[in-house]
Amino acid sequence: MTEALSVKASTLSVYLGILTRAGLIQQTRHGRSLRYGIDLALTGSLIEYLVNDCCRGRPELVARLSSSRNHSGIGRDGKVFNVLFVCTGNSTRSIFAEAILNAEGATRFRAFSAGTRPSASLKPLAEEVLRLNGHDASLYYPKSYDAFYEASAPRMDFVFTVCDRAANEECPPLMGQPVTAHWGMADPSKTEGTAAERALVFKQCFATMERRLKAFTSLPFSSLSQLSLQRELDYIGKMPERVNSI
Repeated sequence: MTEALSVKASTLSVYLGILTRAGLIQQTRHGRSLRYGIDLALTGSLIEYLVNDCCRGRPELVARLSSSRNHSGIGRDGKVFNVLFVCTGNSTRSIFAEAILNAEGATRFRAFSAGTRPSASLKPLAEEVLRLNGHDASLYYPKSYDAFYEASAPRMDFVFTVCDRAANEECPPLMGQPVTAHWGMADPSKTEGTAAERALVFKQCFATMERRLKAFTSLPFSSLSQLSLQRELDYIGKMPERVNSI
């Protein structure tokens, strides 16, 4: 064991003693030898606890934290970040996010959007809200998330899911280990009521996404640690949806 782990016998003895007292390994004597065996059930429970408690059930964070523990921030000053917004149909919420971020952070961010089951076209009320807010609606259309697995696709720095259904989809991870967060929002197209009430909900959806993205673009990326950045992104995703009266 000392040869395999490249540690001194005295150091190894201390480590084994700690693990034995913790119950993670078991010690048995065979003649003059001591044999150690791992308690798989208890060790599995410990790993499950650490993942759920430290990483909020997202083990992919561990790789990013360990690979960047000697760095103060996610990127250098002046870096342009690629950001992908994902929902199911890619016909309203993720499109709003793509349009807003490309306008708000054009020099620091490149925004993209996609759907796990993309619709045939944008929702008419989504197009109207884009135009009312000064965006060229003709530039935006539903796209498949699968396109971002291709070798020619840009590597993402951030991936945000903006609907619960997309967040629960079994999507293979993208290349590059992007930072992920869930910014769930209600689907405005599911709203029932008068034309004015439905139009208002779409406007509220846009306003909420705009507020979240302004908070996102104001983050000091070069000075935030990975864990601090993740906390900030999760906090932004919990901002309440804006509600206005008619």
